[in-house]
Amino acid sequence: MENNKTLYTSFTNLALKVTMSKGMTLKQSKEIVIQKFELHPFEKMIIGLIDDSKLIKKDVTVLLNECISVCEDFGPDRDYVTLNIVLERISKIEATKKGTNEIAFQVLKTFKNKVDEINKQIESPPLFNVLLETRSIIEWVSMFGIYPLIPKHKASKNKPVLLMPPYLGNDNSTAFVRHYLRSVGFKTYKWDLGVNMINSKSLPKLIEKLDEIYEKHQEKVSLVGWSGGGIFAKIIANRHPDKVEQLITIGSPVWGVKNMKTPLVRSMEFLRGKKLRERNDKFIKELEEIPAVPVTCIYTKTDGLLPWKHCMEAETLRKDIKNIEVFGSHCGMGANASVLLTVANSLNTNITGKKPKGILTKVESLFFPKFWEQKGISKFTNLFFS
Repeated sequence: MENNKTLYTSFTNLALKVTMSKGMTLKQSKEIVIQKFELHPFEKMIIGLIDDSKLIKKDVTVLLNECISVCEDFGPDRDYVTLNIVLERISKIEATKKGTNEIAFQVLKTFKNKVDEINKQIESPPLFNVLLETRSIIEWVSMFGIYPLIPKHKASKNKPVLLMPPYLGNDNSTAFVRHYLRSVGFKTYKWDLGVNMINSKSLPKLIEKLDEIYEKHQEKVSLVGWSGGGIFAKIIANRHPDKVEQLITIGSPVWGVKNMKTPLVRSMEFLRGKKLRERNDKFIKELEEIPAVPVTCIYTKTDGLLPWKHCMEAETLRKDIKNIEVFGSHCGMGANASVLLTVANSLNTNITGKKPKGILTKVESLFFPKFWEQKGISKFTNLFFS
């Protein structure tokens, strides 16, 4: 929250100044900016920041440079897209002064370009993480013994879920996830397209499959995609939100793919027969969009194949967008107990609106990084006492 407060203090003053440049009073500007942050997870904090207008007398260029400087200090972050969207909303407001619309559009253009430059600086996973990918063998082998011990929280019966495997993977890659989801009550479907080569030609067949499942159940279908499978899942969710219940990605690059740095780049270019920068532009553009359905992105900071920041969606855009960190390798995410629990719990929570409860659920939190990020002994006492 500390970092967010610093960034949003700077951005809020910029947004206020841009709104005022259109001829609005400070009071009107506050009301407009609050409205443009509607449904934002930090809405209450932002309202508090708006009441503090100490910097409002500064020139819009000064405020813009200050905000960009804060972004540069924090480094690459998908959440900047939320700020872009707010500025876009403000720029579309009709000005009460002639010739002042240009200021808002120029601020939006400059801010967006600078943020794009910052987000291109995400580095490839370090060599240590690449070497750690060898543990995935242990993760897959040990899962056969661990699987019977994974808790099973009862889910919504027979809700349809379509699963998509990772790059160079097939339906065997999602076997553990599918089996676990069936055991808690979901109706799972394979993708049935052989090896996933992340070819856009697979999209029409996947959409046909989505239509078939939708017609069969007469209800929306949840999409779960691992790595490259999450790319397809996100694009389908963007195209058909009327048929998609929610989107869950597992270690999937959900934005910034065109400039993404990965140790797999040469092997991917060899297999695809062309440079990664020569990808389908339409495909990449669709991937940048954020679906109008609940989104859960599961990622690991020790991912050795993909930069983990590319695997997180803009949590600050809406309250139904979540990023959940797990321990483990990229190649082992299909055989990761934390991933199985997260997928099942997220699916059920987004469908029913209710989170799993009980002591067992609290104990499960021990296996997630979020628990160990808490400071002090209180994190252990909080397991049993609210």
